[in-house]
Amino acid sequence: MRVDVLTLFTAMFDGPLNESILKRAQADGRLDAHIHDIRTYATDKHHTCDDAPFGGGAGMVMKIAPLAAAIEDISSADGAPAHVIYLTPDGTTLTQAIAQELSRKPRLMLICGHYEGIDERIRTRYVHQELSIGDYVLTGGELAAMVVIDAVARLLDGVISADSLAEESHSDSLLEYPHYTRPALWQEMPVPPVLRSGDHGKIAVWRRQQRLERTYLRRPELLSTAILDKADRAFLRSLGWYDSLWTQHPPRRAKPKAESE
Repeated sequence: MRVDVLTLFTAMFDGPLNESILKRAQADGRLDAHIHDIRTYATDKHHTCDDAPFGGGAGMVMKIAPLAAAIEDISSADGAPAHVIYLTPDGTTLTQAIAQELSRKPRLMLICGHYEGIDERIRTRYVHQELSIGDYVLTGGELAAMVVIDAVARLLDGVISADSLAEESHSDSLLEYPHYTRPALWQEMPVPPVLRSGDHGKIAVWRRQQRLERTYLRRPELLSTAILDKADRAFLRSLGWYDSLWTQHPPRRAKPKAESE
């Protein structure tokens, strides 16, 4: 997969792209990342890329001409058409399902906004998809672009083993089970005995139930899209889950007793 990032701050990507899985994915030829400086497409001597908004108001807006020139020039650099994504707080929230969809595309182009954002005409003419990484505002789209690259690249064939991806959080609408390693006893905190039993059948059941319980207690809304069998449903009901009525009956937590009780 080729990924082109259009940004005003190219140096921000030096660290993330040269460490860990992203570095290995590039070395293996599975990820081809290119970081482009939008300023190089500005035609004035100061390489100006922002201007005051029409209608007044606080802040500046990224100019249309340099960004449009960058998109058109970089789009022609490879035979595969780019799927153009604009990182913005008002975009669709990135999910694991969206990351999986994007991992199947041959080429992505990520536009990092800054200041008050980009000229709306760029969004109208060039952008295929708008993404947000959460309900908060960042100073620019660079950090969001890094999140998208990481979330997508790790799903490319051969980057991470399929077994490691199978039971990750959100891979099937359930959160991941807890993990432990040696020592078996640390500061009077033991590893659950089932994990040291050697009984792989019991371990599988325990892990599945841990995933169900964590999802129920922390993100119960995810259960509405999870694939659950009879055993899953019976276990969840033992925790207080009400099948299709979960929206009316959120997880029940024990109330602390009053001092007088």
